[in-house]
Amino acid sequence: MLLPLAWGSLFFPGLFVLCTWGLRRARPAWTHNDCVLISTRLVSSVQAVLATGSGIIIIRSCSHVITDRHWLAREYVWFLIPYMIYDSYAMYLCEWYRTGDRSSKHTLTIFRNFLSKNRLMITHHAVILFVLVPVAQRLRGELGDFFVGCIFTAELSTPFVSLGRVLIQLKQQHTLLYKVNGILTLTTFFLCRILLFPFMYWSYGQQQGLSLLQVPFHIPFYCNVANAFLIAPQIYWFSLLCKKAARLFDAPPAKKDG
Repeated sequence: MLLPLAWGSLFFPGLFVLCTWGLRRARPAWTHNDCVLISTRLVSSVQAVLATGSGIIIIRSCSHVITDRHWLAREYVWFLIPYMIYDSYAMYLCEWYRTGDRSSKHTLTIFRNFLSKNRLMITHHAVILFVLVPVAQRLRGELGDFFVGCIFTAELSTPFVSLGRVLIQLKQQHTLLYKVNGILTLTTFFLCRILLFPFMYWSYGQQQGLSLLQVPFHIPFYCNVANAFLIAPQIYWFSLLCKKAARLFDAPPAKKDG
């Protein structure tokens, strides 16, 4: 437990500092604000790749979706805890740099604006830290490593979301790369954050000889409630992505350029 926590506590802040320093050296024309915002996206993407890779390894290693074990299912969660704490601070730091007046008397106002703008994401982080971590590490006992691996793979869409925000930051919304990345964002988000839940139900059904529609009636009620709470924000975020995509592809060229 202590080793993954220690590594995560050093790795994510250290990578952020390294990325910021590297961008300042490589792109001196960029503002410090640009470098900080892009660095946070790079760190998020690295974490997403690590989480997705861990999830794929766990899924492929667990032939039995209930009882099979893999050490990454527990160890990566400890590594993830420092990232969630770092990412919460990084989001606030981005908000702080976006504000033109960063004098101390405006710090409380910036913090309030940060909480107001990021309510759902902050709640998401808090639920992971204070609900999902205890469930994954203690309450589930020795069962369900396969499903923990599935949850890890939900991060697959994060690099594409991050790239889209970087392109917006650099005012590249009119490029083909931005449009292609938008399609990839929608595709990976739908596959790994929406269809992920039916896939977990289907996998359990295959193990138990049940159809997909029978599974919800053969698992504990709290499992269905937990999955509903997990998928609800994903559906909301996916609807926002779809609205953005519709505006991008439906807007006339002159409006896009503007």
